[in-house]
Amino acid sequence: MNVPLAPLRLPSTEWVPLDLPHEMLGSWLNGKFDENVRAKFFRGMEFENPAGDPGWFGPDSATWYVHSHTPALIFGLQSASYIERLDPSIFWMGMHHSRLVRRREDGTATTAIDPDGAMTRLGHSLAFFMGTAYGSTETAERLARTVRAMHHTIKGVRPDGAAYDADDPEWLRWNYATVVWGIATAHEIYHPRPLRGAELDRYYGEFVRVGHALGGTGLPTTKADTLECLESYLPRLALTHGNAMATGANLRNRAQAAVDWAIRDIQPRWAQQLISYRPPNPVERRARRSAVWTIINSAHLSMGEAPEFAAAKRRVAGGTDVPHTLPRYELGSDPELSRTEVEAAFSH
Repeated sequence: MNVPLAPLRLPSTEWVPLDLPHEMLGSWLNGKFDENVRAKFFRGMEFENPAGDPGWFGPDSATWYVHSHTPALIFGLQSASYIERLDPSIFWMGMHHSRLVRRREDGTATTAIDPDGAMTRLGHSLAFFMGTAYGSTETAERLARTVRAMHHTIKGVRPDGAAYDADDPEWLRWNYATVVWGIATAHEIYHPRPLRGAELDRYYGEFVRVGHALGGTGLPTTKADTLECLESYLPRLALTHGNAMATGANLRNRAQAAVDWAIRDIQPRWAQQLISYRPPNPVERRARRSAVWTIINSAHLSMGEAPEFAAAKRRVAGGTDVPHTLPRYELGSDPELSRTEVEAAFSH
């Protein structure tokens, strides 16, 4: 999955001009999104055409509804990233192969986050999860091909001698479960009108198409199955240095500490125990969650509907011939590409 391997490092609390009128704040947020994400990472993605193309999910899908709330989607991806990095292999994949961390002159990774690398990873993630959700069928296929190609290059050995391979079916299953859980749980808690019960399970069942397109097999298709899948990996997990450095006293500003708390607060109970997190009393927890809910939904209200989602709705305004298309990927059918060729594909 094209997910950030480190939480988004927020600037100081003065970075966002909260004193602007609502309309001006929305314009400012959209301008920053256009400048830092859309202009760099959404190139070549098609949402408006071809007319009548439902894409992988279609206008009546739970996936279109869940992914259309961009701030909640971002928070869900950050929450997925946090639980994902409890797998030491994931942590070392990021250290060895990602641009998230600064490197010494000899290429050795340091533990310091590279802000440009973090923004690049976030941009690619948003492009992937918005493009596969409501982009055209060809856009979704191209994005999946590119991410698979990147996964094919991520192989190595951890410092303790354990080998890792991003194409390992067990790793793909864990990675998929963290992502669908993160997005769905953020939606369930912080969306103003969240899907619940059977409707939320419809999202879990639909989203498995993305996992299959990336080579996953035996993937969970309900909330209960996903939670069971996540917990079954507990014997392999640990509090990695990456998670420790992104938690509590190691954070340097209040904005990031607030995001860190919210991310840890929605983790499954066994994961909270692993990271030594104890929820506050129910009254304080509700107050904190209400504050986070207000921030996430104020950002969404200020920004308005994403242009890509609006374009997708226009694409199917006249109807579709089928409710959705299915990913065409067959295991083992990808050509071999070098890392340089894969990174070139990401830039188009």
